[in-house]
Amino acid sequence: MAETYRVVVVDDHPLFRRGVVQLLGMNPIFEVVAEAGDFESAMAAVRQSEPDLVLLDLNMKNTSGVEILTAVKQEDPSIRVIMLTVSDSSADLLQCFQNGADGYLLKDQEPDQILEDIRRGLNGQTVLSGPMNQVLAECLKEDGFGKERRMSDLTDRELEILKLIAHGQTNKEIARVLSISDETVKVHVKHLLRKLSFRSRVEAAVWASENNL
Repeated sequence: MAETYRVVVVDDHPLFRRGVVQLLGMNPIFEVVAEAGDFESAMAAVRQSEPDLVLLDLNMKNTSGVEILTAVKQEDPSIRVIMLTVSDSSADLLQCFQNGADGYLLKDQEPDQILEDIRRGLNGQTVLSGPMNQVLAECLKEDGFGKERRMSDLTDRELEILKLIAHGQTNKEIARVLSISDETVKVHVKHLLRKLSFRSRVEAAVWASENNL
């Protein structure tokens, strides 16, 4: 039997939120356990339902998606948070990843592509809508991304994992390649991010690619 993932959908537009719930219902691996349209109901849903994923709108009328993102990550860093938004702003994108987002998808993507990206995100991969990859690389450079970082600060294992992250490998795939547990991979990723002063996995991946790892 396929593994199922518990999902909380947060969006202040009821009609769009209902559409997302119906879209997720097309794939049996997703179980929508709660819906919310503001900060209080979103955090209550997270605490009560213990989801694997929060699918989160960014610009909502009475609350900030970044505020909810930050609170969710403080509550439980293991919960995956993927932004689903209309904003293709580089500033919004960077702010989300700096606050721990695991993905940034645009609402105008094809529904099948959104489902595939969410599935990949749940497997540990950082997911972005196609055009946002280049936007992220450019805005990271402008945000002090080029400050000195030393690969020599990493252990051999951490460097090995960083190379695999740069090639788009998920935690599960890295664990399989290196014959270690998912939890061990998570610990190494946490350490290498701290040593390199990155706040997200995607920043590390872009930096590693820029340095030809």
